[in-house]
Amino acid sequence: MSNNYPPSLQLHIDGEWIDVEDRDVHHVVNPSTGKTISDLPKASRADLDHALDAAGRAFPVWRDTPVAARAAILHKAADLMRERAPEIGRMMTAEQGKPVGQATGEVTASAAMFDVMAEEAKRCYGRVLVRPTGQNSFVKYQPVGPVAAFSPWNFPVYTPARKLAPALAAGCSIILKPAEETPASPIEMIRCLLDAGLPAGTAQVVFGDPSEVSSHLIASEVIRKISFTGSVPVGRHLMKLATENMQRTTMELGGHAPVLVFDDCDMDKALDLLAMQKYRNAGQVCVSPTRFYVQSGIYEKFATEFTKRAEKVQVGDGFGDNIDMGPLANPRRPEAMEQLIGDAKAKGATVRLGGEAMDSDGYFYRPTVLTEVPLQADIMSNEPFGPVAAMRPFDTLDEAIEQANRLPLGLAAYAFTENLRTANIVGDMVEAGMVAINNLTVSPGDAPFGGVKQSGHGSEDGPDGLKAYMVTKAIHQS
Repeated sequence: MSNNYPPSLQLHIDGEWIDVEDRDVHHVVNPSTGKTISDLPKASRADLDHALDAAGRAFPVWRDTPVAARAAILHKAADLMRERAPEIGRMMTAEQGKPVGQATGEVTASAAMFDVMAEEAKRCYGRVLVRPTGQNSFVKYQPVGPVAAFSPWNFPVYTPARKLAPALAAGCSIILKPAEETPASPIEMIRCLLDAGLPAGTAQVVFGDPSEVSSHLIASEVIRKISFTGSVPVGRHLMKLATENMQRTTMELGGHAPVLVFDDCDMDKALDLLAMQKYRNAGQVCVSPTRFYVQSGIYEKFATEFTKRAEKVQVGDGFGDNIDMGPLANPRRPEAMEQLIGDAKAKGATVRLGGEAMDSDGYFYRPTVLTEVPLQADIMSNEPFGPVAAMRPFDTLDEAIEQANRLPLGLAAYAFTENLRTANIVGDMVEAGMVAINNLTVSPGDAPFGGVKQSGHGSEDGPDGLKAYMVTKAIHQS
């Protein structure tokens, strides 16, 4: 089915599709085979200037489009995404590796994000302040202006949708730069928006050298807002660039999610949920449960039963039948796994399962379970972004909270307990933008998604995500 992947891809700038002719290209690789499947044109500086000019021209037109008309286009785009989800999902599997069922589900979830934001825009109410007779003061929200958005390869459609949907719903124009490793599926999402009637220049998609593209777009005074999902070092760099023009920023910079498993938990429920979620998308998820702190009384049983479940994870080409986990997305990831797991072993960790790449042409890695992992191991401080669970025991609630908060990161955290007092303390005291207790739901679409500390700032999703693309204005009238 991967032969449906287009042999060459396109940029979309100012209503025109630009192909690979006479341009530098990036070779798109299927991570299940390690072979090139397509060529992607890189945007030149002239292309980027053209996109910036188009975004600047499109913004006032789209801003002044009635909210009901904007919403109708977003709803139609969502319908087209659902209709085309099988095809877009196959493209995603070919370029990113995740099982095709999960890829198709990502497309339909992204379509729902457009529906949510289309309706949120209709409810973005201001407020009237109390004033004496003859005077009025009121607060309203207006679109911030043209946006530059940068998204990674792990969720090639859902992460861009988190930026496109609220920006467009708010009335902004947007230039999207997805990851060069996974271009076709976000391109097709842009195509759905255009086929739904989005005006030319309102949403554009460009690719190229990430540093060159980001620095050029952010240096432009046309851009009023930056939205970035990626690593902490790159996020810091982009924030420094944004200070020059005082652009607003939303930064989702990843995490290293702790899991606190208390001895009074429903263990079977916790195990079933965690073993499934840990290896979703081969662990290449910013909110993936990774640092497992398990109370001493149940530690050995939990580790044993978790390993049994991990052994059942079916790894293979995402187009295969009954596949739970595909390959890692690029050759950098298996190398990173080898380094982190080797360091943990050298410092005393026990490999209960996996710990090695699979013998294949692609970038497959065995589901891995590490136990008795010392705090000094690099994997306890650096997010592995791969299919590895690192476990160690704890004794008291205070110790669990301390370990959860020991890193400068704070995106998602999880806890399993049947004790209401423990749940309340964990919810209040764990330093994370999202805390899930007895479940793993941290991104339902209508709730804010974002981190604290070095995991970034600002929120995506829900009404908070829409407001991130708006400015607050107070008007005082006599």
